[in-house]
Amino acid sequence: MKIALVTDSTSVLTEEEVIANQIHILPIPIMIGGKTYLEGIDIDASKLFQLEANNTDFPKTSQPSLGSCLELFEQLHADGYDAILAISLASGISGCYQTWQNIARQRPEFGLVPFDSRFTVRLQGELVLAAAKMIANGWTMADMLDKLHEIRGSFDAIFVVDDLNNLSRGGRLSNAGAFIGSVLHIKPLLRFTSEGKIVAFEKIRSMKRAVARLEEIASERTEKLPYRNQLRLFVIHSNDLKQAQEMLEFVKTAFPGLPVNISEFSPVVATHLGEKSLAIAWMLDCQTLNLTK
Repeated sequence: MKIALVTDSTSVLTEEEVIANQIHILPIPIMIGGKTYLEGIDIDASKLFQLEANNTDFPKTSQPSLGSCLELFEQLHADGYDAILAISLASGISGCYQTWQNIARQRPEFGLVPFDSRFTVRLQGELVLAAAKMIANGWTMADMLDKLHEIRGSFDAIFVVDDLNNLSRGGRLSNAGAFIGSVLHIKPLLRFTSEGKIVAFEKIRSMKRAVARLEEIASERTEKLPYRNQLRLFVIHSNDLKQAQEMLEFVKTAFPGLPVNISEFSPVVATHLGEKSLAIAWMLDCQTLNLTK
């Protein structure tokens, strides 16, 4: 079976990764200042925050247009692909997955199989790269989905945001009411639920203390994982490389010998988290898995 691989632009894959693995990217639009930009094409996080500083309106995001999705899927079908595996960002924060489900029902000839990553950014990207490797090695769709569920089950992350305004205005925080209007300088800690929604779960006064708490929780939550020695970790930032580099030193000390990378929130995700957000994320390192069967 010839299987095509599709994902959205929040997976922050590099151009080299996309080309080498024959991955098809559907860019997500960002609207600000009366203009529409496409993530990964004509806007990055730095440009986003420059535009946000110079505009009174709050940036808005959508999902890949129905027309662009259909155009890509029709082209892949015409190119002889028997099936399309489409890995989306978390359905709890975007309607992308639901749109692909609707297309799959209405256009069965595509063989479209949507998969909800229940996350976003680099962890989603790693999931896509694992799928690419399995496709290259001739895995069936059923076996791939089983392995993708296993990998997705290892996803975890803790976030801190400098300001909740973006999340609350964008409607991406499930329990915003409990945290809005708090004492000045309160920094909320956030996490993804198993359904792929973002929730705030703890309030910390000052960013410095919040980052320290972030590090403490990451150590606690990974301590007893049966695959702790197979983790890949990420420090993810929002236009604040200096803070990310400082956290990287903690991760290297707390998780000696394990791979760790600095990554950046995609412009779409940064729109909702705001500038100077920071996360520690971890997952089962796909390099330790046998994906060649």
